[in-house]
Amino acid sequence: MDTPRKVEHQQTDRGYVPVYATGVVEQPWASYSQSDHEVWDTLFKRQRELLPGRACREFLAGVERFGLGNGGIPKFEDVTRVLRQATGWELVAVEGLLPDEVFFDHLAHRRFPVSWWIRKPEQLDYLSEPDLFHDLFGHVPLLLNPVFADYMQAYGRGGMKAFAIGPEALMNLTRLYWYTVEFGLIHTAEGMRIYGAGIVSSKGESIYCLDSPSPNRIGFGLERVMSTRYRIDTYQQTYFVIDSFEQLFEATRPDFTPIYAKLRERPAHAAGDVLDGDRVFTRGDRVGWAANADT
Repeated sequence: MDTPRKVEHQQTDRGYVPVYATGVVEQPWASYSQSDHEVWDTLFKRQRELLPGRACREFLAGVERFGLGNGGIPKFEDVTRVLRQATGWELVAVEGLLPDEVFFDHLAHRRFPVSWWIRKPEQLDYLSEPDLFHDLFGHVPLLLNPVFADYMQAYGRGGMKAFAIGPEALMNLTRLYWYTVEFGLIHTAEGMRIYGAGIVSSKGESIYCLDSPSPNRIGFGLERVMSTRYRIDTYQQTYFVIDSFEQLFEATRPDFTPIYAKLRERPAHAAGDVLDGDRVFTRGDRVGWAANADT
């Protein structure tokens, strides 16, 4: 089997330019180098030691159930076998970042795209785009949770509708994904815990999001999240906190069309804003915040 392409963003004098892949490929497991497997093992060991007491129980249980630390990069087919039996989801290997419509279609049909390639040893602490470790370790364990699995499918279906409505609706929905699936926190009986994939796959942000006095930690509100810009170049200035995965799933039940229309008439909030009426767990001291524009 030929090794699939590795589709990465392109560096230009204006920064990174996204480059999209579209097709599904086979995971070229036999083609991974010893270095590739060592990168997985290093990242896994680091996060597995760090996350107890930080990540939510559901995530940690999923990691153990999949056996993701059994040595080397897992085979997608082995993960899919467990996942399909638990919640009906499966993994599909892709070459890189997918266009919105393709990504939404996968989620709507309970397929989770995972980049087949893994970062280089010199990229352990930062990568500008999702790789195999982020996709598989960060996202997939929570797909064993039935409520979160249903939320992800509902998000995909909602994404197809937003794509048809237009770019403003799509941006509102993208913010929801960013502040929940990627960078969400959950309030539990044991305290604040992480569930967002962008956090659990990052050593630095796993520490920062809970320990630093810099960011805001604000209770989740659907319209509040959908109207809040975010940071792609630094740790987040605000983290939104859910009370349960059921709360997240219930938020996706309404038709978002009237919400998009309402938000179109309002200005978006800056990433670091704290508003009257917010349920504030922590008001950040703003130390170290970048001053340039949000996304």
